[in-house]
Order: sequence, then C-alpha cells, then structure tokens
Amino acid sequence: MKKRTLGPPWLRLCLFTAAALCMGLAVTAAMQWIAIGTLPGVLEWARDYPGHLAMTALLWAVPVGVLGTLTGRLWIAALPVGAAGLILALVDYFKNAINGTPLELADFGLAGAAGDVAGLAGDLTPTEDFWLAAAGLLFCVLVLFLTRRLTALEGTARGRGCLFSLTLAGILLTGAGTRAVGGALGVDFYTRMDPAENHSLHGLTLSLWRDAFPQPKAPPEGYDADFMLDVLSRVDRLLGPAREEPEARPNVLFILSESFYDLTRLPVLQYEGDPLEHFHALEAESVSGTFHSHYLGYGTGYLEIPMLYGLNALDLPPGTNICFQDPEVYERFDALAEQFTKSGDYDAEMLHAYDNTLYNRTVTYPLLGFNNLYFSDDIQQMGIERADGAYGGFYMRDGYFFQGMLKRMEAVNESGKRAFLFGITMENHQPFEPQKFNYECQIPLVAPDFTPAQRDIIRVMLEGVTRADQALGELTDYLRDCGEPTIVVFFGDHRPNLFMPGGDTVYTLLGLCPENDTQSWTEEQINDLYSTDYLIWANDPELLKGLAGTRRDSSITALGPQLLELTGRPVSRYWGLLEKVSEVCLTQTDLYFVDGDGNASFTREEAGLSPEALELLELRDAVVYDAVYGKRYVTDQMNLPPEA
Repeated sequence: MKKRTLGPPWLRLCLFTAAALCMGLAVTAAMQWIAIGTLPGVLEWARDYPGHLAMTALLWAVPVGVLGTLTGRLWIAALPVGAAGLILALVDYFKNAINGTPLELADFGLAGAAGDVAGLAGDLTPTEDFWLAAAGLLFCVLVLFLTRRLTALEGTARGRGCLFSLTLAGILLTGAGTRAVGGALGVDFYTRMDPAENHSLHGLTLSLWRDAFPQPKAPPEGYDADFMLDVLSRVDRLLGPAREEPEARPNVLFILSESFYDLTRLPVLQYEGDPLEHFHALEAESVSGTFHSHYLGYGTGYLEIPMLYGLNALDLPPGTNICFQDPEVYERFDALAEQFTKSGDYDAEMLHAYDNTLYNRTVTYPLLGFNNLYFSDDIQQMGIERADGAYGGFYMRDGYFFQGMLKRMEAVNESGKRAFLFGITMENHQPFEPQKFNYECQIPLVAPDFTPAQRDIIRVMLEGVTRADQALGELTDYLRDCGEPTIVVFFGDHRPNLFMPGGDTVYTLLGLCPENDTQSWTEEQINDLYSTDYLIWANDPELLKGLAGTRRDSSITALGPQLLELTGRPVSRYWGLLEKVSEVCLTQTDLYFVDGDGNASFTREEAGLSPEALELLELRDAVVYDAVYGKRYVTDQMNLPPEA
C-alpha cells in the first residue's frame, strides 16, 4: 500500500508552513492582479511595498494553515481560501467599475442587500484578468495536490501545526497583535487614510484589515466634565440668544435628486437646447449655487445621514458604516427634522422612489424624527393618475414621485399641520445603459469627438437630467398656484460616474481628471467633480427674506443649517453650532476639505483658516467626541436652545 506521507514529520511540517505561505502569496498576487489589471503593476507594487505584500500574504496564509491542519490536507484548505480571495477581489473590481471607488469595510453593511445593489448597477461581467488570476490560483492548488504527500500532516506534527496556526490567527484577530506584527513588517496601522489611498498603498486585503482595527479616536486635550462645560459656555457666547418661533410656517419639500447636476458646465459637449431650462429659470427666484458632495457616482444613503443628522464618516472610526450604527447613536442629537417637529406644528415624512431594502432606512429614519416612510409600492397606492405612468426607464418617474410628495403634503396640511418632507428620486439612477430610456433623448447632443457608443451613454445621462429638470418645473408650477406657503430645497446628491466602453469616464475623456483613481487628482479636480448644484425656492418670495437670485455655495452638511437659518426656526445648540461651522467649512472628509467660500484643500490644516474658524471646528470636534466616544457630559444640553 502506498504511503500517504513522505519524509520525517518535522520536514513535512516545515514544507507545510512554506507551502501555506506560498499559497498566501499566490492569493495576494491574484487579488492585486484583478485590482491593478497587469502583472507588471503587481510586481511594481510588491517592489515598492514589500512589507504590505508580506503582511497580506500572512493574512491569507493563516486561514490556509488553520484549515490545512484541521483537514490534514493543504490543497483542500487552499480551495475555499483562494475562492474567498477571488470573490473579494471581484466585488472590489465591480465597485470600482460602478463608481470608481474601492471596496471598504463599511460596504459590508449592505451585504444583505447585495442582490439589490447588483441590480442597480446593471451588467457586471468579470474581466479577463479575473479568469487569468483564477487559473493561476487553480494551478497553485494543483501543485499542492500533486505534492500532497510532502505536506500531509498526521499525529503530533498535525497537532503542533494546528496549535501554531490557531495561535497566530488569534494574534492577528486582535488590534494589539495585528499592530505588533504589522509594525515588525513596516505596516502603518495608525494613520487614517482616504479609502482610495488606503487601497492603492496597502492593497484590498490589508486596507480592509487596517479599517477593522482602527485606533481609538483621541479625546480633545484636557477632556473632562469641566472642559465640556467650558465648551458649552463658548458655544452659547457664539450663538447668542435663542431665536423665537417665526410667524411664517411654510411646508418644506426637501428633495434629493439622484445624480442631478448642471451638465451644461462640462466642456466640449454641446446641446441643441437647454437640458436645465426650468432649473436655470428658477435660479433667478432662488438661493442657489454649487453643492459640494462627499462622493462621486454613488453613496446616496451615506449622504443622507450627514445631511439629516450632522455627523459624517470622518466623525466615526475608519470602515464604519454610518447607516448601520447602534440605534442610540442616532438619538444622541436631535436631527434636522426635529428642529421643525419639536414645536408640534410640523409632521416629518420620508418618501423614496425605490424599495426599502437599502441603507437601513427603515431603522434610521424613524430615529431621525420621521413619522412615516413611503417607498415605491406605497406611492403607487396613493391614487396618482398620470398619462405616462409611474415608471420611466428603469425606475419611477420623478414627475410621478413629486405628485406623491404633493399628495402627502396636502394630507398633512389637511390634518392641521405643516409638512417637512424629505424625498429621494430614482429616475436618473445608474445604470446608464443606452436602452434605459428606449434610446430616447429629447435634446440632441453635439459631441463630435466621441464615438457613437460613447455618445449613446452620454445621451442617457442627458435624458435623465432633462427629465429631472422637467419634473422640477411641473412641481414648482403647481406650487405657484396651490395657496400653501412652501419652500423647495432641491439638490443633486452626486454626479454620475459615467463609465465609457474601455473603462474611461466622461470626465477623463473631457480632460477634467487624469484617470479614474482619485489618488492622482488635484484638490481642485476633486472639488469640481465632487460637486453638483442646488437651489432653495419658495412660492412666496417673502419666505426667502430678500435673498432670491443670490448665489451661495452649500454642501451635504451645510444645506440643513442653511435652511434653518433661512426659515428662522429656533434651533438647538447643536444645530446652531452647525450653522456657524458651515460658514467656515462646507466639507470635511478623508479625501478633501472645502472652506466656507468653496475653496478646496486636501486637509483643514492646509486650508489656511483663521483662528476663529479653527475654534469653531474645534468646538464641533469636542461636542461630537463627547457624544460619540466620550462621557456625554453636555450632549443633552446641546439639544436645548442656547442659554437654556
């Protein structure tokens, strides 16, 4: 009978260990091949960052070792581990293909809705590099199978190998252990990075692992109860007396328009008509301007929480999904809607033109003060009659959706209250496939430098923005005659990341950025492409307090405070502080910083802010730290009016 093993146990244990490390190295190389797209690129990354390569190989070698010692056969262990690496790399590739950003730890919060996310993305086909990398891993598994008698472990050697593998796994599953091993290999587990930079430097596996073990956020210097009471006193001095209830109590229709922006600002492209005819006309009657977002091409749900609650991803540990926090986190501060509803004369409702599967909205929105939530099926039960039907393209028509908002506004008004409605449209959502609107494009496109296939995709974007603009025109026309004082806040959540055949985007082809990876972009390029447009319009000009026709930059975290200031609502200390902060800081993320005048830099330290501006940001940092990480010494007081 043929022996199942060859060589002495100690030699097989050494060969087993070496083979597990080689398999870990192979998984690392395969994943980087899929991410980078070329083998020379993988070799260049390995040469530039050998410590990152070694740490990643170790992270994959350990599960190979654990499973290999448990089964006694290394080649059997290599199959599921290799498959896991390929699946992660493929998901990362698809996310990059959809919106130009790498897979982050926060994205795993949407794992339960992966099918819905894929459906929104459109056609997802693995690249040739994926199949080549998969073939390479299968070859490595075959080699392990053919040499299985050299690495097979039995008896004491198997027990020792299992103990060693499990011990190493236990070390790597702790923050201290990971940082110790990483430190020995020259891997920085301490510096917070933008996801794209993190992915580029460390690779997919290590970037996810770094975010899984973040450093605790450092408290403000001198943090204790007395420190926070001083912060509270400084906030009161900055805010002054609390505002009184205003006489005017308008309805508020707060509308997030999917992927809406003024595409007439793009160079080269020309149109035989104005795709934003209504938006441009309304600007003369509105407060309007550039709207600074946090994302390009995706992330709607991740923008809603900062807008409605005031916290953003930078306030939370790296890799944290802002939509999937413990429920109590969303109740520590009063939300934007509650600045209206706490007086008792407003009802807050949310309407979404898709279903309820994404971004945990059915949990977070009630915690943010919304009494009722309506999704696509609910809206279609409202008795809306429209000749062109509920759906246009792949999603609900914006015009149909706005009629649903108006029906809810009327119902709330009939109950004797004012309405604060937050609406999220979908008609212009990706995918931007040529057949999306049955190849219709109401406004002819002039783009001679683009291929027919590229023009087909641009036309879909053009038609989507045109339809959003037309729906806005229908909405405001109705409100002019409805007799109920109403303010409309209308903004695009982000630009579409419009990918062309071959992998370029419309922005790279227009020369607005050098490549899809933001690592090579200037702060001005980020600020440009991470911006859209907004307006605040009212059917009674008096509601805008003489500001109709003025321009002002705004942002995800500034638009809510801007509305509160405009309407004169009494606000809590927290929202009063956010109003002040928005005057000096429109955007602050891992990627970039935008000051109150719309000027961008990579960090706030580079922004050249005044001492007064820095004090405002430091006060906000202290208040947020106290509420999210600290003892909550003054969190309850921040939800009260100034000097209360």
